[in-house]
Amino acid sequence: MEAKTKDLWVFIETNEDGTAKNVGMELLGTGRGLADKQGGKLVGIVIGNNVDSTVKAATAYGADTVIVIEGGEYTHYTTDAYADAMYYLVEKYGPTSILIGATNNGRDLGPRLSCRLKTGLTADCTSLAIDEETGNVAWTRPAFGGNLMATILCPENRPQIGTIRPGVFKKSTADESRTAEIIKEDFHVAPEAIRTELLDVIKEACGELVDLEGAEIIVSGGRGVGGPEGFKPIRELAEALGATVGSSRAAVDSGWIAHCHQVGQTGKTVAPKIYIACGISGAIQHLAGMSGSKTIIAINKDETAPIFNIADYGVVGDLFEVIPVLTEEIKKRKG
Repeated sequence: MEAKTKDLWVFIETNEDGTAKNVGMELLGTGRGLADKQGGKLVGIVIGNNVDSTVKAATAYGADTVIVIEGGEYTHYTTDAYADAMYYLVEKYGPTSILIGATNNGRDLGPRLSCRLKTGLTADCTSLAIDEETGNVAWTRPAFGGNLMATILCPENRPQIGTIRPGVFKKSTADESRTAEIIKEDFHVAPEAIRTELLDVIKEACGELVDLEGAEIIVSGGRGVGGPEGFKPIRELAEALGATVGSSRAAVDSGWIAHCHQVGQTGKTVAPKIYIACGISGAIQHLAGMSGSKTIIAINKDETAPIFNIADYGVVGDLFEVIPVLTEEIKKRKG
């Protein structure tokens, strides 16, 4: 299809209670600059139920316009309902570009939408820009196992669509005084058109709630922990810091910890204030998921480990000797 506007859309994913997920606010921040270069508006797309707080958040974080589709059938994400709603909106308004968070739901919605629209989709992007020569979005993503970065253009078809990893971009500062045009679309999907039925929601599939993307402090363990019992001191340090436990792929593949803790190219992309890497060598696939952290602290007995090349602070030593001392010192300082 041809674009009807120069607008850039950001799909703002919502939780079950109608609140916004962080990735939507992150994408509004980077979308602002892209929309300005395209010469169009920055538009937030909100689909869900009881989404007033998300509409307000989208406005505060920079959307010029917020288009809302609301209804009970959108309380929980389903491919059929959300794809139908997005397709309806795109056909009606014709944006030139759409940003979607590379969450589980976003990775499902993006390909379905692009196929219906017969346009391209660049998945799992870590960088965005506007190509100066063509005016197209330049979507950059890891390729060949993260060993090189590919920049992809979609010059012919519209809209240009990409999914972007959560945590790659920082949220801008919210301005609660901002106003935006709010457009409410009355679009509903019949129950018989939704081919899946939600029977139950398991929030703690890992036995604990793991929010790596929203964590301000993460303590991660890698191959150097030696086994599942090696995560005991890491969990104790995380508890003392009020942090979330992460891991490298090596620890997950070895069965020492559940996949929901994994940070890296095939796990979660994170950008906490503090990232403590314990017994992690620093393979490029892991670095791709945590290099955006504000402060990186590495603990490794191998002084040549690549992780030290990007660490702000490094401790060369046995993590089983260093971490207990660090944990005790933190507990003392906290009283």
